[in-house]
Amino acid sequence: MGVSGIMRTSASGMEAQSNRLSTVADNIANVSTTGYKRAYTEFSSFIPAQSTSEYNSGSVRTHIRHAISEQGTFNYTTSPTDLAVNGSGFFLVADTDGQVFLTRAGSFVPDGEGDLINAAGFSLMGYSLATGDPPVVANGTAGLEAINLNDLALQANPSDEGTFYVNLPADADVIAAADLPSTNAAGAEFTAKTSLVTFANLGREVTLDIYSAKTATNTWEVTVYDRAAASPSGGFPYASGPLATTTLAFDGATGQLTPASPDTLTIPVPDGGNLALDLSQSSQLAAPYTVIGATVNGNGPSAVDRIDIDQDGRLFAVYENGTRVATYQIPLATVPSPDNLQPLPGDVFLPDSDSGDMLIGFAGQGGFGLIEESALEQSTVDLADELATMIEAERNFQVNSKVFQTGADLLDVIVNLKR
Repeated sequence: MGVSGIMRTSASGMEAQSNRLSTVADNIANVSTTGYKRAYTEFSSFIPAQSTSEYNSGSVRTHIRHAISEQGTFNYTTSPTDLAVNGSGFFLVADTDGQVFLTRAGSFVPDGEGDLINAAGFSLMGYSLATGDPPVVANGTAGLEAINLNDLALQANPSDEGTFYVNLPADADVIAAADLPSTNAAGAEFTAKTSLVTFANLGREVTLDIYSAKTATNTWEVTVYDRAAASPSGGFPYASGPLATTTLAFDGATGQLTPASPDTLTIPVPDGGNLALDLSQSSQLAAPYTVIGATVNGNGPSAVDRIDIDQDGRLFAVYENGTRVATYQIPLATVPSPDNLQPLPGDVFLPDSDSGDMLIGFAGQGGFGLIEESALEQSTVDLADELATMIEAERNFQVNSKVFQTGADLLDVIVNLKR
């Protein structure tokens, strides 16, 4: 082995330990950076072909890796837009040019335009729920848009779905056909009455009076009126006829609706849309009239009080009147080899040929983790480990420098032989 080979080998050793110290420096600098994934070095030897009479020294190669798949601990906050992923997956964020990246840095706050951005200035992406469940593109970012809280301003949503589950008393008296609520007669009779508040197109409240009347054994009539049309005394006769009516048939043995019985009542809400009222869980048992469940969606004009984000990524606007409206769903993305993602400034990553192609889905499904609200994933740096690595790298650098110095001394001896 030549003296120059000794110096080249030791120089590669010093360069390798310098790279190791660089990763340590980055890790220590980012020990408090949200979503930061520690960098580390791995080494491999490069040894040239050997002869039987002389050893040829080689060098060491450095491979920089990032522990991207390593889960960090959580720091809980009071902000509902601080988000963390518990398990597999990354948030999808975009820069000002619309380029989409992956990240675990979830310290999101609204900017001046209402977009949720993290500390590095990347916008959180999601699917709008304005037209129902989103059409997810599993292998692409089509359909994603920046989540904007300004879109959640004062608004009203008409009612179109509801539930009305009651127990109708099996021992109730049968009401004559001429006296049923559907006749709208002044002396109309009924077994029970319940009112529900619904919402018209512009958010105006519309109260519906729902009458239940037994027409025969195991048979009931359900009739709906607009309370605004009630008589001055508050009941029959109404100024206009019933909005909807249906006849329910129950099994005399089980008290449940028969298969042939309707289980949904469609009600045209005045100045609104059609309300599909689910009656399927209603029963006829030997018990008093009882409202088991009554819900109606929609809301009147109201400002956003706060937002809630479920573990599946659904973002709800909670209005001052207590109404919760799902507005966005936050997806997650992953790749076959997360540790081989390409790291970029701002704690974001890009898929490449080493990591594999991106797959998009929702939290809690298909192996994706859950989204934690009011939580931030901390840096995965262990300061004690980094300090130990720094000391080890420093000593290794010193030993390699000693070998280099020895090679330089030998070279001086060789140069001085001719003198």
